[in-house]
Amino acid sequence: MRRLTVILSAIALVFAYASGPMAADTGKKAKSAVEGMSDDELITTARGAAPAHISDNAAIIAPGKDGKLRTLKEGTNEFTCLPDLSGQEVPDPICGDRAATQWITSMINKEPRPANIEPGIAYMARGGWHWEKDGQVVMDPSTAGAERMKEPPHWMVFWPIAPEASALPDAPSSFGAYVMYPDSPYSHLMIYQDPMQIPRR
Repeated sequence: MRRLTVILSAIALVFAYASGPMAADTGKKAKSAVEGMSDDELITTARGAAPAHISDNAAIIAPGKDGKLRTLKEGTNEFTCLPDLSGQEVPDPICGDRAATQWITSMINKEPRPANIEPGIAYMARGGWHWEKDGQVVMDPSTAGAERMKEPPHWMVFWPIAPEASALPDAPSSFGAYVMYPDSPYSHLMIYQDPMQIPRR
């Protein structure tokens, strides 16, 4: 239970972040698609981020009308699912494990490097958003001239990966995988593969 409480507290920062710079687009704040959803709709949307054998047993949280996070469903595994990450007009739910939550929290807190000491896994089966400038993905959505880009369904490995060592691209391409934020301690692997189509052992 204590571990779940830590995860929920950390994820709260994600929503605080999403309501600010991550919702930026050409200087305007987008209206989140999950505003006004019922609890059942929020749960269904959140579960859409990952395969059922993960999301059905994950904790699910969402902001209430007062903006404070509330638990919609207790979890029995180490995953936490949210119905929306970026606060855009199309929801981008995410399910992440404990290490992924540590990574996200470190990034939001602007720590020099992620706190996770093991690779974290997160799923975004409905895709997501990132921001680009001059063909390169930028970490700060409020970067002048940055344009919002829609991502396809994907999953992520939150662990440092160097493009020069892995020979992987450092920008989205038809290859299907790339290293995001390659020149940062927050470099991680993006895999454009629908999590719902990943075979289960």
